[in-house]
Parts: sequence; structure tokens; C-alpha cells
Amino acid sequence: MISRLFDLTFLVAAPFWALMILAPRWRITQTIIASPLICVPPLLIYAALVLPDFAAVWSAVTSPTLPAVQSLLGTSAGAAAGWAHFIGFDLFLGRWIYQDSRSRGVHPLLISPLLVFTILLAPLGVLVYLLIRSVRAPRPESRTVAEV
Repeated sequence: MISRLFDLTFLVAAPFWALMILAPRWRITQTIIASPLICVPPLLIYAALVLPDFAAVWSAVTSPTLPAVQSLLGTSAGAAAGWAHFIGFDLFLGRWIYQDSRSRGVHPLLISPLLVFTILLAPLGVLVYLLIRSVRAPRPESRTVAEV
């Protein structure tokens, strides 16, 4: 069961990544990615993995020590939960990069490879995007409430 949830985690996120990377200008992509609910499937898997042993997880995250976190993540359930956590939040960050870059007019040929990098190493992908954003990306025009 845990192995299947682990395998399923990326599969439920992959279609959204594919849309952002391969079809960034497609109207349907923009509509789908506009919803933060795209992040829900891997987060539900995370919940399914964490809730059965919630007390141990809670203990490890509320009083974190390296040995306690290592012990938690060293189990199949812990590693699968960690993976679901990564995938869910990486997708959230990828979604933000996609949306922010579009509002700033950053070309998809720059952002699509960065999103691939973000799938693999999200913290570094976000750092690179923040650098790109500070150097190349003008601020989006402010809109009044009436224009929104």
C-alpha cells in the first residue's frame, strides 16, 4: 500500500507540470493552473500516509531533532510521506513560478526548463527564478479593484 501511494504521488502531479512546461500559453493550461486545488491530490496522499501514525509524526515535527527526523524519514511510510510533501509543495511553488512569470511577461522558453529543474530540485529552482525575476522581470502593472 505504501509503495503504491509513493508511486501514485508523482503521477497525480505530473499532468499539471506537463501543462505548465509543454503548453504554457494554452488557454486550458492557464485555466487549470489558476486553481490552487491542483496541489490537493499529492497532499491527500500525504495525509493518508501521515494520519495513521500522527502521534509519531507530530512528536518529530514539534520537537525536531536530527535523530528523530532521521528515524521518521527512515521508514517506508516516512519516506513516502516526505515524497508526497515534496511533490505537493514543489507543485505549489511551480504553479507560483508559472503564474508569476506569466504576469511579468517572462518568456516560456526560459521558464519551461526552469520548471523542469524545479521538479527535481525545487528550492534551487525557486532561487533561480527569484534571480531571474529580479533581473529580467518587470513588475506587473497594478490594477484597481474595478479592473480585476
